[in-house]
Amino acid sequence: MPMTLCPCFGDRNTDDDEPADRDPVLLVSGMGGSILNSKPKKFGFTTRVWVRFFLADLEFRKKIWSVYNPDTGYTETLDQKSDIVVPEDDHGLYAIDILDPSLFTKCIHLTEVYHFHDMIDMLVGCGYKKGTTLFGYGYDFRQSNRIDKLMDGLKAKLETAYKASGGRKVNLISHSMGGIMILCFLSLHHDDFVKYVNKWICLACPFQGAPGCINDTLLTGLEFVDGFESYFFVSRWTMHQLLVECPSIYEMMANPDYKWKKQPEIHVWQKQTKEDGESNISLESYGPVQCTSLFDEALKNNEVLICTFLQIDEFTFQYYSLQLTYDGKTVSLPFNFDILEWAAGTRKVINNAKLPDGFSFYNIYGTALDTPFDCCYGSKESPIEDLTDICHTMPEYSYVDGDGTVPSESAKADGLEAIARVGVAAAHRELLRHERVFELIKKWLGAEPTDTKKSKTSKVADADAVKPMVL
Repeated sequence: MPMTLCPCFGDRNTDDDEPADRDPVLLVSGMGGSILNSKPKKFGFTTRVWVRFFLADLEFRKKIWSVYNPDTGYTETLDQKSDIVVPEDDHGLYAIDILDPSLFTKCIHLTEVYHFHDMIDMLVGCGYKKGTTLFGYGYDFRQSNRIDKLMDGLKAKLETAYKASGGRKVNLISHSMGGIMILCFLSLHHDDFVKYVNKWICLACPFQGAPGCINDTLLTGLEFVDGFESYFFVSRWTMHQLLVECPSIYEMMANPDYKWKKQPEIHVWQKQTKEDGESNISLESYGPVQCTSLFDEALKNNEVLICTFLQIDEFTFQYYSLQLTYDGKTVSLPFNFDILEWAAGTRKVINNAKLPDGFSFYNIYGTALDTPFDCCYGSKESPIEDLTDICHTMPEYSYVDGDGTVPSESAKADGLEAIARVGVAAAHRELLRHERVFELIKKWLGAEPTDTKKSKTSKVADADAVKPMVL
């Protein structure tokens, strides 16, 4: 059987194909939308820590747990022997294509990790050529959307696409938080934006925040996959310990200055016992400003799981247990007011973003799905006695219209002069492979398929699950 017929592999693009007359496209991912590798500073194996299904939780804790450094503004890994890097293979497309490019994932086609894959296929089918008119930008999504490293990386990628296509301006297609980063670039590097960018098509961006999802993420964590796959993935609690130290998460909290149709709130059924022994149960509510006091109290005892080493013969094994320390130190992870202050600065940067005159901006947002908005912890029958217990409690949501993650109200409120804003009935990540979205993109880019054959484009089809030795 020819290799191309195996479901684990696809037809490869040939470099001899003549690219169509296209302006270059740069795809920009969002939160969790880039492969992250752990690269030893001296020698050893480079390990994919995000995304992976096998040994996911273990590798995540060992290699990517981080703390925020208020002196630099960066989130830095607890593992001092390695760096978190984003692979640049395939002109930046590898990192945002299939997020777990192992043979197992591709053979069973786990849709949850097929990120920009279908869109890359669609664009190649429309005549775009990798490295000439098609590029990707994956980045360390733990960091602030306005941090220098991300801004410099985006500028370098735009310049590369601009030069590779013969000096043609770049069309940006962003997903989710990638839109926040582009707004930061527009605000902080306006001249470079004018020089390099032609159009911007934005998908599912939380312009005013994603209140329900982000509030619960800060309190209890986040799961990126559901169903049986979650048993092989990074746990909700493990993810929580990372995200509470990530500026990018704080930058997607509900904008307190935005005039919401209804202010997003956190509700807590709380039991308070008086000195005389009598107890009172009440429903307490916290808006976008007041919720910080709740985060502070709920997370005051939050500590990272511990890394303990066992030496057996020639091998070192690691296991994790509650209430221990990482490399001999207890790491406290309360609500981080330094990050909150930084995020407030990011909101000011975003508010100052202005598109150039005559610029073409398009906004696609998800609709028709129940999307978390308010969170409620505890109940009248089973109230919360100690606010720290919230971190171990699953909320009840009240819902609004949206894509299941970002409310439509937030995604539509870009504050920019848009050529079009279009709602598509699809989930947050589903927008990256939805046919209606593809129709709109092709229309706005002025690109139609050049070949009726289905294209299989991704370099990850031949990528090994284990990376080579790094010296």
